[in-house]
Amino acid sequence: MPSEFSDRLINGENPIRVWREYRGFKAKELAEKAGISTAYLSEIETGKKEGRVGTLAAIADVLNLTIDDLV
Repeated sequence: MPSEFSDRLINGENPIRVWREYRGFKAKELAEKAGISTAYLSEIETGKKEGRVGTLAAIADVLNLTIDDLV
């Protein structure tokens, strides 16, 4: 991972957003592949909602990560 992205993680930016952008997904595309709404993904990425374990697992699967990478 380039330092541009790892620095964002270190600085506390939402890991789902960082990984999504690193993997080249638009929010709508990730949401569709994970089976959730774009609005719900946005709420998770902005910290308004934490996301259920099943949702995080689906997002992690699409991004080829583990849930631990996202929390």
